[in-house]
Amino acid sequence: MHFDPILPAVVGTTFIGLLLSLIFRHFKLPLVLAYILTGLIVGPQCLSLINDIDVIETMGSLGVILLLFFIGMEVSPDKLRRSWRVSIGSTGLQIILSVASMFVVGSLLDWSAQRIVLLGFVMSLSSTAVVLKLMQDKNELHSEQGQHVLGILLVQDLAVIPMVIIIGIMDESGVQSDVVAMQVGAGIGVLLLVRWLLNQEHIEFRWLNKLKVNHELQVFGALLCCFGLALLSGFMHLSTALGAFVGGMLVAKMKDSIWIRSSLEAFHVVFIALFFMSIGMLLNIEFIVQNSTLLGTLLMMVLVGNTLIATVTLRLLKLSWSKSLYTAAMLAQVGEFSFILATLGRQSKLITDYGYHVTVAVIALSLFASPFWVALARKILPSECVSKVSTDVTGA
Repeated sequence: MHFDPILPAVVGTTFIGLLLSLIFRHFKLPLVLAYILTGLIVGPQCLSLINDIDVIETMGSLGVILLLFFIGMEVSPDKLRRSWRVSIGSTGLQIILSVASMFVVGSLLDWSAQRIVLLGFVMSLSSTAVVLKLMQDKNELHSEQGQHVLGILLVQDLAVIPMVIIIGIMDESGVQSDVVAMQVGAGIGVLLLVRWLLNQEHIEFRWLNKLKVNHELQVFGALLCCFGLALLSGFMHLSTALGAFVGGMLVAKMKDSIWIRSSLEAFHVVFIALFFMSIGMLLNIEFIVQNSTLLGTLLMMVLVGNTLIATVTLRLLKLSWSKSLYTAAMLAQVGEFSFILATLGRQSKLITDYGYHVTVAVIALSLFASPFWVALARKILPSECVSKVSTDVTGA
């Protein structure tokens, strides 16, 4: 009997993912780690059940869009409005200090100014998907620290735009002026739309009420709400995840929009798991073993350095030391958008092929290590800071 050759990959991946999830849940470990480990096992490095990583990365990117859409529906407008000073100030200072610290390292290693700026940008970005998933698992999104982290991650997404422009300027081929103009205009438009949404009490689209009469119509309508603004954002050369977040905020302001969340919940679980599996598939075990000393050293430098930089910037913005440390630990890893910047740097010959592989390995390892790093921060933080997080969540 003929069967589709994709079935063994689907069944094997599902079985391994479920088994590891049960084990990690039993030991109270984040499921993010189970998904990453599943990707490593089923990927080309181990069982080779899945060899086309591009397909998994594409499906995983849909997971990030869904994640940001759900976060947009959960965001607290008042808290987000109150934290704008911390979000913008901290992100700006982190980028400046990241480039400055990379300048110190680059001076010792005789790097070019272009490479220093590129790697400084790469190190300054945190992972929206990993951080928000960790906060969701601990029910911390509505805490004070959670709102600060959310605001910083959103500003970082917008900061990718000028970073890409600067990398293009450092490339000999330069940048396209029409693309730059579109990105700047769209970025301003997103900020104005967010500001308008924050000031609205409710928004009503009466034609959407017709979708509530049928579950199938609800599913397709919810998918359109999620991916519509993400697609529009992509056309404007912005982050599709950013567009999805704004779409989530828009839906949250609609009357009786709970059916949209329930319609997309299953898609959200599956695709976000695929995103983290794609990270596991990026881990090249042979390369990591051959360069274990270098990668281990760089990983610790990134985690410690990013934590120190973020702690200092948040403390300068009048947050307490304990809150600054906890928020900084959340942001210590290197984010998924850094993969894009590293790829652009490789194409522009700002880093060598070996440097690119080292950068990708450090990014992936930092994502895998992030839950352990945050757990360590929780253990060393004063008990009153941890209890304050729980209080904020309960009162939300």
